[in-house]
Order: sequence, then structure tokens, then C-alpha cells
Amino acid sequence: MMKKLSLISLFTLLPASYYFAQTTVFAYVKDQDGKPLERAEVDLAESSDDLTADKIGYFQFVDLMPGHYLITVSKPNYESKIVEFDVTADEKRKDLGVITLNYNLGTDAGVVVIDDSANDTEDGGSAMQPTVGLLSSGRDAFQNVSAFELGAYWFRPRGVDNRYEDVVFNGVSMSKNDDGKIDFSNWGGLNDVTRYPYENVDNITPSEYTFGNLGGVMYYNTRASFYRKQTSLAYSFTNRSYMQRALATYSSGLTKDGWAFTFSGSRRWGDRAIIDGVYQDAYAYFGSIEKKFSDRHSINLTGFGSPTYRASNSPNTQEVYDIMGKNYNSYWGWQDGEKRNSRIRKVFEPIFMLTDYLKIGKNSNWINTISYQFGSDARSRLDWFHAPDPNPTYYRKLPSYGIYTEDEFRQNAQIDWASLYNANYLNLKDMNGKDRGAVYTVVEDVNKDKTFNFASHFDTRLEDNWKLNINFNYQNLKSDNFRRIKDLLGANFAYNLNAFDNDVRYNIDDPNAEVRKGDRTQYSYELTRNQYSLNISSEIDFTKWNVMASIFSSYSEAYREGDYRSYRFRNNSKGKSAIYDALDAGIKARVTYKINGKNFIVYNGAYFSLAPTLNEIYINPRVVDFVTPGVKNQMINSNELSYILRGQILKLRLTGYYTTINNSTEIARYYADVNDGTVGSFSTLVNEAMTGVNKRYAGVELGFDLKITSTLNAIGAASVGEYEYTNNPDVSTFDDLNEFRGTDQWGQANIKGYKVAGTPQKAFSLGLKYNSPKYWWIGASANYLMDQYLDFSALNKTPYMYTNPGTGDPYPGVTPELIRQLTAQRKFGDQFMLNANAGKSFLLGKYRMGVSISVNNILNNRNYVTGGFEQGRNVNFPEALEDFQRPIPYFGPKLWYDRGTTFFTNVYLRF
Repeated sequence: MMKKLSLISLFTLLPASYYFAQTTVFAYVKDQDGKPLERAEVDLAESSDDLTADKIGYFQFVDLMPGHYLITVSKPNYESKIVEFDVTADEKRKDLGVITLNYNLGTDAGVVVIDDSANDTEDGGSAMQPTVGLLSSGRDAFQNVSAFELGAYWFRPRGVDNRYEDVVFNGVSMSKNDDGKIDFSNWGGLNDVTRYPYENVDNITPSEYTFGNLGGVMYYNTRASFYRKQTSLAYSFTNRSYMQRALATYSSGLTKDGWAFTFSGSRRWGDRAIIDGVYQDAYAYFGSIEKKFSDRHSINLTGFGSPTYRASNSPNTQEVYDIMGKNYNSYWGWQDGEKRNSRIRKVFEPIFMLTDYLKIGKNSNWINTISYQFGSDARSRLDWFHAPDPNPTYYRKLPSYGIYTEDEFRQNAQIDWASLYNANYLNLKDMNGKDRGAVYTVVEDVNKDKTFNFASHFDTRLEDNWKLNINFNYQNLKSDNFRRIKDLLGANFAYNLNAFDNDVRYNIDDPNAEVRKGDRTQYSYELTRNQYSLNISSEIDFTKWNVMASIFSSYSEAYREGDYRSYRFRNNSKGKSAIYDALDAGIKARVTYKINGKNFIVYNGAYFSLAPTLNEIYINPRVVDFVTPGVKNQMINSNELSYILRGQILKLRLTGYYTTINNSTEIARYYADVNDGTVGSFSTLVNEAMTGVNKRYAGVELGFDLKITSTLNAIGAASVGEYEYTNNPDVSTFDDLNEFRGTDQWGQANIKGYKVAGTPQKAFSLGLKYNSPKYWWIGASANYLMDQYLDFSALNKTPYMYTNPGTGDPYPGVTPELIRQLTAQRKFGDQFMLNANAGKSFLLGKYRMGVSISVNNILNNRNYVTGGFEQGRNVNFPEALEDFQRPIPYFGPKLWYDRGTTFFTNVYLRF
């Protein structure tokens, strides 16, 4: 009987023991040089068991049952690799050997150039991440094409500018308080230390380190030990906004006594770029020093800055381009045989950060950063006092006005610096021998910010598949804003008087109207802003699903304190203003469904508010503390749905998105010919505000990377969008002379259906890239850009445009058809651009050397308008109609054209 029971037990347990046989699977992840890849991420398909490789690139899965498995191994800036394998019942340990990830040569070439010259114009710890093969493997094909191919032509994904992007260093946001935008020049030239973000999420995808915005998040962790141990030297030659660049970087790695050092420095310089009169001299430095006290505690000190001296280029009317060519720049002229540009931007805003890294228990990390940023951003321009406008393209000097011929215009098409000095010399004394001030000066508009930040990040793993993140931030900004005398051009002093308002003093409390070099003039005020924000996010990973949710709340308060008392706004110009406060909140969510290890469906959604920037709060802070009428928090609602394929042969993402931005405020400043119905038409500097602006951004994105052979890839992207205004917002203006009304309300601008300017709304790119096993590559792309629109002036879209202020009735001859013709938004033609790039990487013992070249716009297409704006000068029907009917209008739109064929060559040595 016992023998029979034993046999029964044996046959019963054998299948169970077979079914529950468990195997350990392990491997090492290395780069193509055979060096371990620390923190490479390994995603096990249809499972929540995702891993991160350790410092020697090792990872292992334990207790795998017999079956067929698929893992995705990835690391930012390396090509992801999918590995399939089988586990059998008789295996206790399975060695997958070495998994080699190849460099993504397109980004490792070091050819990453941020050309922010368009911004110079005044005119116009625990790194575990679930589903890593999908969500954290670096840029996908669409992102790469957007950045490196279409981005060269001012293409903005989904139509949003960098006002809606976030760049974060160690928890500290780099967005500016005045306009919300990111000033990339603060770390320009530091490519080696900013090439690889620690986290890079696109669009509205939630981030672990901040709530984010519409345009994604790039998070940089500048911890010295995180940089790869090496020395890197690079030299570049280009014809873009500078000519030459030299770059050197050293990283020590973590020493035996717990120290790590990373230093980087560069210089960019040159004065023979494509656009006439443009030159640059910029330095950059970066230092990061870490002391590791234990495996649980480190402190890191980071400092970086980029002192930059850069000349700008002017927008011009089509008439000027037709005469002078597309390289013409009106901002410069000859002085003593040297080119001198009147519009110089000199910026240096260094930042220092102290970060404390603390590991708590087995699953938690607490990172705290304090930072301080200071320095100045100064932008120069010519100024004049009871003298003719020195601008060579002033409309009365153009041939269309009838005074000068084309030949005469060409002879005087640059700034005549000698004549400006001579005018000041002739004005040194009056008839009685008394000293007189300058009629021409160079002034600088200066912004000096002092920004203190505290950022705290806490993360913990509640379960193996459940993570919680908490972020708290505090920021204090004190912004000193003023205009100062940069150059008296031979004069002894200048007058701090308003020539457009009967020579009243800009500061009536100061009896001295004389200012000298370095003195403040015309305006001086400070802005203060305090902000507190809290963000909590949580992510949970299941076999088939990944869910992440993020919420935030923010409170901010701001006020203005004027240094000058204005003649016309005595009670609202000097001293501290009332406090403007705002409360924000929002939610983001991401839901990922894993069809299998290669196919995914991803939904992202966001609904949040966005407080107005300082420029939006105060309609004209240079003069008065008036708050912009109707300014409110923006309300943003965005949704997207994606299908993602991450196969060995084909990687693809197809996304549909729909975004609305409501209650936004848009500010513009320009000279206008105003008719108030009492004193007739007069010119004045107008500060224009559109409030309650609603916009819609909708479209489809497609990006793919198809491996035709083991060495040849086809890479493509398509973006089909429609970005337009969906309502008729309110328009108000403020001008310095309007002491009684302060701000004027002009009703609604009839702009519903107008398109958002500044980017092509449709863009397509198709390229081929050959990657040789011998570490060289060559690629080319064809790019097609469609539906680029001109930015418009709002005031001439209101009833004020066609209404006689004296009678309140429409001007004679006004018809709906004429109004449509006068106010129609201009659309530019479609453009085709061809790009190419090539490079080679050499391994010379322990040395790696690389050379690369990229060429944009090979066909030298000079017809592509990269930006522009409608002049708001004619804001009354009779003058607008007269200008419209001229063969060449006096006040045509101001445009920037593409620079034509540009190249960037780079050589580096790393060891």
C-alpha cells in the first residue's frame, strides 16, 4: 500500500516540479568599445520586472520559468537592442553573454548647435524606470528629425514655442520670469556636459522631477560622478552665427577617496558669418565637484556660465531685400575701417548650485538643491534726441518714398558712424558757449536678475512596481531693469529728457537732467517675484499596463517698484505697487498598454493653469505699474494618443494630439500713427495687449526608423498640424502720452481663424543613413515645409481700424471686402530643403577620435521666411488703404530669411 502511494505521489509531483522549475538569466551590457554601460535599462516584455544594470553593466532576472522571453536593453544616446531567448526546464542559470549597444552616431558626433540669434531682436540617485524600453530610451525618430533636420528651419513641434518647454538643472527650472522662455545662451557652448539629459520626456508626458508644461522636460543631473571618466577635446568650424569653436572637457570619475571632478570650457568666435555685420565672441565654463561620504550620502557643487558678446541682424521689408540682397543687415556701419554693429547683446548670468544626495533606507532618495544666479543681460541700440532717425532703412529714406534713388540708398545703406560723431561735435556748444548734450547716443537696455532657488526631490519605491515622487520648489527673483548710456559718441553728456513730450524729465524728482556714460536714463524699476510649487507624481507598472499620474499646485506673487516718477503718471510710477498674486494647479496622466514587447498604446493627458509672466502682468513697466487689463491665468488642456512600435527592423510612433490654450495674453510694442479724433494723427510708442486669447493646436505626428539592411536605415517624420486662434480677444493699448485714460480699450480683434505664426504648420522629412561597421556614417534628408504665416498686429484688426474716432462712424469708402483685404494674414510659400551629414569615428588604442560635417540647405534656398511681423504703423483706414494701394508699401512687413547653405564641421579626441 505504501509503495502504491509513493508511486502516486511521484507521478503527481513530477509535473509540478517541472512547471515550477526556475532559472536565473544574466548578462553584461557594454558599449562598442567594450566598456560597461552603467544604468542601462532592461525591460522584460509583458512583465513588471524591469531592471537597471549596475556599475559594471551587470543585470540578472531570477526565478524565470520555462518559456520564450523578450527584453529591450536601452540607454540614452545609444541604439536600443531587443534580445529574444528561451528558458528550458533543465537550466539553472542562463548566460546571455555581452549585450553590446552601439553609439547613436548622429548625436555622438557633437554637432549640436543652438542658434538663438533670433531671440536678440526687440522688434517684434535611484534611476529605476518601469517600461524603460519604451519610455526612457532617448529620443525617438520624430524627436531626432525635429531637432536635427526640421529644427534647422525654425520648426516647432506642435506649434508651441519654448515658453512652454522646461529645462531643469538639478531640480532648478531655467525658465525666465519676464517672458517664461528659456535662454539657452546661459549654457551655450557646453555641449559635452549638456548633450545627454538625465531625463528627457516629450510634450505632455509626466516627469519624475517636475510637473512640466506642454513642450516636454529636459532634466540635467550635473553630479560629477555621473559623467563618463574621460578627457575630451573638440574643434568646430562653421559659417552660422560664429565661425570657430574650441571645447575641452575633463571628468575624473569617482576616485578611491570619494571625490569626482568634471570641468568643461569653450570659446566660440568669428566675424565672417553669412549675414553682414554679424559677429560673436562667447566663452563658457562648467565645473562640478562631488564628495561622496558614503554609499548613501554625497554633496555636489556645480557652477556654470557663458559670457557672450553677440551682434544682431535686422528684419527688413521686401523692398530692402530686393535692393540689397538677403544678407543685408541695417544694424551696422563702418567706423575707422572696422564693422560696428549698433545692436549688441552682452549677457553673462552665471549660476551656482549646491546639491545634497541622500539615500534613505533601501528604496528612497532625497535630493536637495540650493542655487543662486546673478549677472546681467544688456542689449544696445542707437538713440537720438531732436535729431533725424539714423536707421538707414527708415521709410523716408527708401526709394519707394521718392526722395532717394536706389543707387543713393545703396550708398547710404549702412549706419554712418562718422556722421553721428560729427553731429554731436557740432552740437557741443550753443551760441552762447554753453555745453549742450548729445543728439546721438548708444544706449543699453539692461536686465540684472538675482534669483535664489531651493528645490527638493524625494522618491521612494512603495512596492517593486510602484514609485512615488515628491518635488517642492521655491524661487525668489529680484530683477533690476533700466536703460543706461553706453557710448556718448564724442559728446560730454546726454539729456534725460523726453523729446516726444516737450522735453519733460523722465524722472521729475531729479533736477539734474544730464547723464553720462554708465548712468541710468529714461527708465529704472525693479520687479520682485516669489513662487512656491509642489508636485506629486506616482507610477505603477503591471504586466500589461503602466500608469503614471502627476499633480501640482503653485502660488506666486509679484510687484513692481519704480525708481523714476513720471511727469504724466506721478502716482503710479515711483515706489512699490500693489501685489499681483496667482494660484495655479493641474494634473497630468499617462496610461500605457503593452500589447506585447514591441507594440504599445500610450495616452497622455494634461489639464492645468499657467500664471502670467511679468511681461504679461505689467503692460508697460518702464513707465507705470498698471496691470494689463483682463490679464488672467492661462488654462491649458491637452490630450494625445500614440501607437508605438519598437521592433528590431522598424521603430515607429504615430500620434494624434489636440491642445487648447485659453485666456492667454500677448504683448507687442511698436510705433503707430494714432488718430484720437481730437488733435489728428500723431506717432507714438504703443504697448499693445491682447487678452483672453484662445488658441487651438491639433494634428498628427509620424516618426519612423526602418532598418533596410544591417547598415542602411530610412528615417522619416511627418507633422501635419493646424494651429489657429479660435476667438476674437480684447485689445488694449498704453502709450506714454496718454495721462488721462492710461490704457485704451479698443474692443475685440477680429482674428478668429488666423494662424499661429513662427513655425511651419506642416513639415515632412525623409532621409537615408548608412552606418558602416567600421564606424563611419553618411546621411541625407529631404525636407518640405508648408503653411508658414506672418505674425500680425492686433490693433488694426479692431473696429478702430475703420471707425472715425471723431464721429464714431465708419470712414467713407469702408466696405467688408476692403477690410478683409487690408487685414488678411499673409501666408508664405512652401519650401524644399536638402540636408546632408557624414562622419567617421576612429579607435586608436585608448583614444577615440571623430570627425563629422553637416550641411543644411544644400540647394541654397533663400526664399524661406523664418520669421517676421506685420508693422502696426497704419492703424487707421485712410492711411492703411493708401499704403495698401501703393506699388511698394511704405510699411510692408518686416521679415527674416533663411541664411542659405550653412555647414558645421567638428573634430574631437576623447581618451
